[in-house]
Amino acid sequence: MVRRPVAGVVAVVLLAEAVFIAALNWFLGVVVDRQDMSLAGLDPDVMSTSSKIGGVVFGLYFALCALVAALVAVRDRAPAGLGRVLLISAAVVHGLLGAFAWGLVGWTAFLFMVVVLGLIVLLLMTYDRAGGPESAAPGGTPGEGAGPAARAEPGAAGAGAGAPVSRTDEPQDGDDGPQDSVPARIIAPVPTTP
Repeated sequence: MVRRPVAGVVAVVLLAEAVFIAALNWFLGVVVDRQDMSLAGLDPDVMSTSSKIGGVVFGLYFALCALVAALVAVRDRAPAGLGRVLLISAAVVHGLLGAFAWGLVGWTAFLFMVVVLGLIVLLLMTYDRAGGPESAAPGGTPGEGAGPAARAEPGAAGAGAGAPVSRTDEPQDGDDGPQDSVPARIIAPVPTTP
């Protein structure tokens, strides 16, 4: 299966990105603090502290996203709830960072952001497709866990869940007896106008 390696790669990339962003912002905060720089009259201590706090917050955010991806790889199950929201938000953040990186940093940073965005989307899409009605039930064949509507015959496509079921294994006029080889058919009621 290709799903586990994708989730593992996403976890490693997001963890490396978390460490890099936290270290970069911490380094920028130290530089601002030592050079005693000011931007448009802002206090250098406030700039340094906010850069360090921002680096730690973004680092923890990406580390949490990496943890979700690692849990997806270990469990081999689709992310749900908060984990899914975190991965979707990480994809959106990488799209926005890629757009800013193109103008501010260059095409290499843009390319990195787009690759990470693609990996996250690939992770979400591969696990979404695995849970569809074509998936196999545990120990069964494809479509077995999809419910009675999926096992209905092609001629009964319009039948609903409350449609009456007619058994054809009972003797009818001209029949010799019960026939075990004929399956039950779902018969949809004919719509009538009042």
